[in-house]
Amino acid sequence: MKVYTYSQARQKLAKLLDEASSEGQVAIKKRGGETFILKPVSQQGSPLDIEGVDTGLDLEEINSAVRESRERA
Repeated sequence: MKVYTYSQARQKLAKLLDEASSEGQVAIKKRGGETFILKPVSQQGSPLDIEGVDTGLDLEEINSAVRESRERA
């Protein structure tokens, strides 16, 4: 893992982000001695992103089932 000074990190932020993405993480060290780790956050999809289900029904059959359920309500 590479360690950069705060000044280097400010000047080369885009490079640091690319490097953190490819290497997993980079460290930034402040003058006072504090060290911070910069690492990418894993991308998570929306909880609404779900795979489709093959019901074997065509569009007309689905529409018919929806109409029937609405008529009951």
